[in-house]
Amino acid sequence: MPSHFPTQPAELTASWLSQTLGYEIHDFDVQPFAEGAGIIGQVVRVQLDGRQPFGSLVAKFPSPSEANRAVAHTYDMYGREIGFYRTIANQVSIRTPKCYFADFDDSTQNFVLLMEDLRDFEIGDQVKGCSLENARQIISSIARLHTSAWQPDHLNLVSHNNSAQRDGMIAGFNMGWPAVVNAFRDLIPDAAMRAGDKMASATPWLLQEMCAPPVCLAHADVRLDNVFFGAGEIALVDWQSVCTSAPEQDLAYFLTQSVPLESVLAHDLKGFYYQELRAHGIDYPRTTFERRYKVAALYLLNYAVIIAGTLDLGNERGQALARTLLGGSLASLDEMGAFDLL
Repeated sequence: MPSHFPTQPAELTASWLSQTLGYEIHDFDVQPFAEGAGIIGQVVRVQLDGRQPFGSLVAKFPSPSEANRAVAHTYDMYGREIGFYRTIANQVSIRTPKCYFADFDDSTQNFVLLMEDLRDFEIGDQVKGCSLENARQIISSIARLHTSAWQPDHLNLVSHNNSAQRDGMIAGFNMGWPAVVNAFRDLIPDAAMRAGDKMASATPWLLQEMCAPPVCLAHADVRLDNVFFGAGEIALVDWQSVCTSAPEQDLAYFLTQSVPLESVLAHDLKGFYYQELRAHGIDYPRTTFERRYKVAALYLLNYAVIIAGTLDLGNERGQALARTLLGGSLASLDEMGAFDLL
């Protein structure tokens, strides 16, 4: 049975937009959002002609790739993002796009999300990287996010340590690692080659240790492609993986796969986050923080391997993205000796 809302850009109509937004829309034009945007979902900009108070919006739909949709289904990524915008977005202290409409069909895994077009913001680029100032801005913002939802028992969120996540990571790594070794051998240090066969079996205990209390609301996909830079603030998008987890998960993902290792080390960006957390009243041992950061960074190698080794990246920019996140993850893990955990 078809869903009762548009499930791809071609299904948008002026009448549906008018009814949904509550403003008369005479006509509209669908434009590509940005090259490489939307690996798991399809993202477009919709230019509107009518009586609405804004000139454009961003529409998000399921990915046209069956392989990518299967990944989203495994982790309930579409359902999670719709749930976040419906019930949680207004409870966290970080800028997110205004949500104009969100709907999800659990029986088909179809969804549609209409959001504010952050045209005055500059979108980050994980391939190009970011300045030290912007990196610190992101770190400060996620520290505020984490402290605003610390031990968030009042929110209807799934723990990152769940059976679907565990089984999906194991299966995804086992499928992706041979492809990564074949396509990206130049990025893989010797310690990672020796540890590759142990990674999948280690995933359950890595998840368990990473998600032991204390936990917070985690975005779980903090990378530059999901960050918009505005005047004195950032906005975070792509809430498809929102969950509860260690705060170190968001930090480790950003630092190991979006920021050059030399910058992380030279400016002690990991220590900068820890001080930001303490400044917001969160106090737990630095030894716990350091241990969980290493555990989280190692666990997140799963992300890099699955993206680089199993997903349909679609274009040349997607291939460059795979090299960036995979190379950054492997180099960071090698430098901190994280493969010794295996």
